[in-house]
Amino acid sequence: MVFNTEILIKLCIALVFGMLIGIDRQLKHKPLGLKTSMVICVASCLVTIVSIESFYKFASPTFNAIDPMRLAAQIVSGVGFIGAGVILRRQNDVISGLTSAAMIWAASGLGIAVGAGFYFPASVAVTLLIIAVNFLPILIKAIGPSALRERDVSVRIVMEPNYRMTELIKAIEKKSEGLNNEEKSEIKIRNIKLKDIKDGNQQIDLTISAPENKYTTEVYYLIKKIDHVLTVEVEHL
Repeated sequence: MVFNTEILIKLCIALVFGMLIGIDRQLKHKPLGLKTSMVICVASCLVTIVSIESFYKFASPTFNAIDPMRLAAQIVSGVGFIGAGVILRRQNDVISGLTSAAMIWAASGLGIAVGAGFYFPASVAVTLLIIAVNFLPILIKAIGPSALRERDVSVRIVMEPNYRMTELIKAIEKKSEGLNNEEKSEIKIRNIKLKDIKDGNQQIDLTISAPENKYTTEVYYLIKKIDHVLTVEVEHL
């Protein structure tokens, strides 16, 4: 394969597109970083170039059964292993990293497209990807129902022995009415898990929906002030 200007351009474009994906993830402190996305995009572009150029180099009138995109097809499945590595399952059974995994797959797709010479579709795709993960969610939340402007918070509470859990739930729901002045912005309890722990204390794990414009610390102090609450652990999901 003779190296030419077009191949250099393809690899440089793949580097830039991978950099754009990486910057977006890096700014959000996601598992997929700048270096990873650039490596994936450039490597995918390179493998695609090799696959296509190999067809022209080795195919002949007597042997033309070579598929020029065979190597590129394996990229999609191979990159899946990297994507699986950024998907995390936390102790509270919450799955995170799905968007980063999807962006890894997208970076490989951009590299394949550039390597195959489809510059305009790749340019449109990377633009739409950046818009999809940064601007459209903000727009949809602004014009959509209020439930879209809520975020999940994991709460672990340790209560004094023999305290009725029902009273705790009622206290949380009552106090949450004063969280802010917006309509329908109170805390909504979505999931409950109860457990007896040592010294006769009781542990309750909650997944709640709270207004996204409120700090997690507000939820913490709101629950901490409830009678018979010993400890509170709050995590923003």
